[in-house]
Amino acid sequence: MIRGIRGATTVTENSEQEIVHATEKLIKEMIEKNKIEPDNVASVFISVTEDITAAFPAKAIRSLEGWTYVPVMCMREIPVEASLKQCIRIMAHVNTFQTQKEIQHVYQEGAMGLRPDLKLENE
Repeated sequence: MIRGIRGATTVTENSEQEIVHATEKLIKEMIEKNKIEPDNVASVFISVTEDITAAFPAKAIRSLEGWTYVPVMCMREIPVEASLKQCIRIMAHVNTFQTQKEIQHVYQEGAMGLRPDLKLENE
């Protein structure tokens, strides 16, 4: 079964170093919590808010051992009024035996408030 595993984080500045670092920190926690192996990943979508322009967050994923051939695509998040700024969101499509409820979605930094309902279930 392919399951979607979500993650989101924020950056404090629009710099390549911060974007890559924040993305790497996020994907590593997603990998650890869900025991993701690169060969089980069908694809990864990364979206950023329109105020993130200094780097492609996919650069962080490309640097991980074993992730060279995983299809990764970056895109812009729709600019909804009053939505969270400087946000990087990841959707990893992973082959897994875990149920939807067992998947551990990861929210870091300013994105922690995006899905408080999931935080309660996974604690």
